[in-house]
Amino acid sequence: MVEELPSDRYGDRELSWLAFNQRVLELAEDESLPLLERVRFVSIFSSNLDEFYMVRVAGLQRRMDAGMAVVAASGLEPRQLMDAIQAKSHELVDRLVRCFREQIQPALDAEGIALVHWDQLEESEQDRLGKFYRKQIYPVLTPLAVDPAHPFPYISGLSLNLAVILRNDETKKTHFARVKIPETLPRFIAVDAKGKPRRPGVADLDKGPTSFVPIEDVVAHHLDELFPGMVIVDHHTFRLTRNEDIEVEEDDAENLLKAMEKELLRRRFGPPIRLEVAEGISPQASTLLERGLGITAGEIFELPEPLDYRGLSVIADLDRPAMIYPPFVPATHADLAEVESAEPTDIFAAIRRGDLLLHHPYDSFSTSVQTLLAQAAADPNVLAIKQTLYRTSGDSPIIDSLIDAAQAGKQVLALVELKARFDEEANITWARKLEEAGVHVVYGVVGLKTHCKLMLVVRQESHGLRRYVHVGTGNYNPKTARLYEDLGLLTCDPEVGQDVTRLFNQLSGYAPNSTFQRLLVAPTSIRTGLIERINREVENHQAGQEAWIRFKVNSVVDERTIDALYEASQAGVPVDMVVRGICAVRAGVPGLSENLRVRSILGRFLEHARIYAFANGGQPDVMIGSADLMHRNLDRRVEALVNLTDQGHITELIDMLKLSMDPSTAAWDLQPDGTWEAHRYDENGLPLNDIQSVYMARERRSGARVRQSPVGRSAS
Repeated sequence: MVEELPSDRYGDRELSWLAFNQRVLELAEDESLPLLERVRFVSIFSSNLDEFYMVRVAGLQRRMDAGMAVVAASGLEPRQLMDAIQAKSHELVDRLVRCFREQIQPALDAEGIALVHWDQLEESEQDRLGKFYRKQIYPVLTPLAVDPAHPFPYISGLSLNLAVILRNDETKKTHFARVKIPETLPRFIAVDAKGKPRRPGVADLDKGPTSFVPIEDVVAHHLDELFPGMVIVDHHTFRLTRNEDIEVEEDDAENLLKAMEKELLRRRFGPPIRLEVAEGISPQASTLLERGLGITAGEIFELPEPLDYRGLSVIADLDRPAMIYPPFVPATHADLAEVESAEPTDIFAAIRRGDLLLHHPYDSFSTSVQTLLAQAAADPNVLAIKQTLYRTSGDSPIIDSLIDAAQAGKQVLALVELKARFDEEANITWARKLEEAGVHVVYGVVGLKTHCKLMLVVRQESHGLRRYVHVGTGNYNPKTARLYEDLGLLTCDPEVGQDVTRLFNQLSGYAPNSTFQRLLVAPTSIRTGLIERINREVENHQAGQEAWIRFKVNSVVDERTIDALYEASQAGVPVDMVVRGICAVRAGVPGLSENLRVRSILGRFLEHARIYAFANGGQPDVMIGSADLMHRNLDRRVEALVNLTDQGHITELIDMLKLSMDPSTAAWDLQPDGTWEAHRYDENGLPLNDIQSVYMARERRSGARVRQSPVGRSAS
């Protein structure tokens, strides 16, 4: 009998996100990883925390200020939650600083990569760097005074600044000024073995010891040139984070594109939410910043310099092969590879032979999805192409192919999501470029983000029209396809073609009553469809049939789905979940979730695929798609899950989920008290199996696959 669910059954969403970023930090702390990859994880942690404050903390603060904040599903009052967030954030940032200063920085020094201050340079190096400053930096700087004639200046979000205290010896008065470090300049200036300053990233930096000087340190030691006639009393580095979430009332917007452009301008002036200041800042400077920015003491982080560890990515990018992951070369999917022919694969013929399940980055994106679109654009038999675009790369061949297709006279529809967070400006640019080329550009359904990953190609063939479809879990972005782990289905199955055609018609026109055969579509049917399948597993278990539930998602927050999983666990159904990020599920709690296990896998590639698998009485029911188990995905986005029918594909994904949950696979396990316990080494201190390495090794052993250009960087 299913027990009544307790009121404290949910973990907190925001604190769970901080726990996820702690796992990223633990990768930076892991001395077994290549040194520059650890530097990269430091940068990723910092970038993650910036976005968390800009969106999640800012949103909570905005609701509290407006008196609209409510008790979280976890039971925490708004003020309790904010205090817990601030405390945990301070704890993690302190831990990050210790990791970098006590572990990573000394290891970099030992490898001839030194982060130094101005006074640590030789006199000859200072002379050369001074000349570099006067030629490359000084002309770009703009000092801003603060006095009755000069109000406190606007401080842009995430910009690096110097707070300068000055004194006029004639009047004996002290003054305050702000100097912004322009973002167009290099964050760290590299001084090579010959003492010559240069921008980081040049090819010959690996030919000897290299010192990196923070640009703010160089500016600080030349402040007298910015303020001639003034005495520099003090200077301190600071950095501000603002609320950069965007809200557009689409019902009131005559033109969504123009409304988004206005909102982007407004974003720059969002209220301050966090202030980072250099350790040892003077009380005078601190008071001036607090007063000028209207920020409270709890929102201030006092940290050792350098501030903004995001900038360490330039060091992580150094060409030091011994200190990074070995290069990995994505392979062409075996069913697309033409080993004996120099001619490119006829991708339409390959899809007609049977569905293809793609697993990126192990399967090449460029020789599968990208090739499908390129061949469709060039094929005179292709009549129409329809595609969703949520995020794509700056020099996207996807955009180029859509333009080529439109210019060739094909019917081309691009559904561009203007509200893709922090990609809004890029997507506005793409939308205008596509429209100018003759592509039909639409922005989806009012009030919903279009997050599904769909491509539809309509082709005239001898027996009539045939529809070729791609349904994926990741964005149509060739760059992130090399860094993100994702899945995709290529098919010409008529049912899927009909489903995707109906969904595109719903997105571009008016078709609210569309029905689907092999798709579950949010916001109408994903939650209900998954809960129906969860309940079916309970019924099958009670009837003595095979029953289990296995999910792989980025985040799980939706209370109704979580409750259904708890009830399945209470009924005796084994529930296994691989959750990369936010997780409001409580696992292994007696009487609640004893049969529910949750693991998290982070590593070289960002685990991004979504899989929903059910035993279904011995006939497994497996779906992939774009939706996570979050309110926004299930209620406020257009998402799509596709049901797989190929038994080989079904077995492949079930095996992937089994391997993810296997105790011999490195992961973090969610404990009943809500903490995450790392299981990455065995009792002898030997590393457990890294699932990403397992899949890379499989690709290397596959002689039937065609190699593409090498890649090798981390993301988490």
